[in-house]
Amino acid sequence: MATKLPRDVFKWIQSLDLTFPIKNVRRDFSNGYLVAEIFSWYFPEDIQMHSYGNSSGLQGKLGNWSLLRTFFKKRGLEIPYELIDGTIHCRPDAAELLVQYLYTKLTNRKLKRLALDRDIDFTDHHYQQTLPIHARNTAAMAVKTNLKITEFETEPNIITCQQKAQEIIRQHIQHRQEDRLEDPARFNIKPSIGQKCVRRPIPQTPHSASQAKNSPAQREYLIKENSNANPVQASSPSVHFKEIKVNQLDHVTQQVIRPTSMSPSNVLPPISGRS
Repeated sequence: MATKLPRDVFKWIQSLDLTFPIKNVRRDFSNGYLVAEIFSWYFPEDIQMHSYGNSSGLQGKLGNWSLLRTFFKKRGLEIPYELIDGTIHCRPDAAELLVQYLYTKLTNRKLKRLALDRDIDFTDHHYQQTLPIHARNTAAMAVKTNLKITEFETEPNIITCQQKAQEIIRQHIQHRQEDRLEDPARFNIKPSIGQKCVRRPIPQTPHSASQAKNSPAQREYLIKENSNANPVQASSPSVHFKEIKVNQLDHVTQQVIRPTSMSPSNVLPPISGRS
C-alpha cells in the first residue's frame, strides 16, 4: 500500500483506525465499506455503519455505493463517476485516485501529486509497457483483462458492452502502432524514400519574395495603408500619360503632294553623254 499511495495519505488512513486493515487498495475499497467508514468519522450523524456490509459480491457492492451516492448528493460532494465506477470494477489506479481525492476533500490539504506519474486511462497499459514486447497482451487478451465480468452484470446492454470492447481494441491497436514507430528495427520496417530524404527549408529567393509581396492579401493591405496615410494620393493614378497632338492633312494639301500620272510628255529624256 505504501508504494501505491503517497505517504501523507497513508498516514491519514492509519490515523482513522479503520476496522479492517488495508492490504490491497484496489480490492479493499471496491465494496465501499471502508469509504463509508472514513466518512463516518467526519459525518457521524449521516453515516450509520450498520447499514453497510463488508461483502465481496456484486450486489453488496452496488448496495453500499448506492447509499454512498445518496449521501454525496445530500452533502453536495462531487465525486467523479469514473472513479466510483472504476473502484467498483477494480480497474487499475481507480481506487488509489479515489482515496487521494477523498483525502484532499476531507482534510482540505493539497497533494504535490494527486495523479499518478502516467496517463490515467484505467487500463493495464502502464503494466504492459514494463513487459517485453513478446510478452504483452494480444487484442483478445486486452479485452479480457480490461473488461470485467462485473461490468456485463451491471450493464447488461449488449451495445454498451460492444462499445467498451471496441474502445479497448482501438487503444490496443494505437499502442502497437506506437511501438512499431519507436522500434522499427525489431519489426523490420524499412524507411521510405520520402523518409530518407533530407528535409531542408525552402530558400527565400527574390522571385518568391516578390510573389509574396504581390499576393492579393498583401496588395489589399498596402492599398488600405496608403489610403489611410494619404487619401488624395491614393485616389490619383500612379501612371501619367502625355497627350500627343497629331495634325491631319486637308484635301488641298493631299492633291499637291500626290504625284502626277506617268505620261510620256512628262518623262524626262535619258541623260546622254557630255557634248
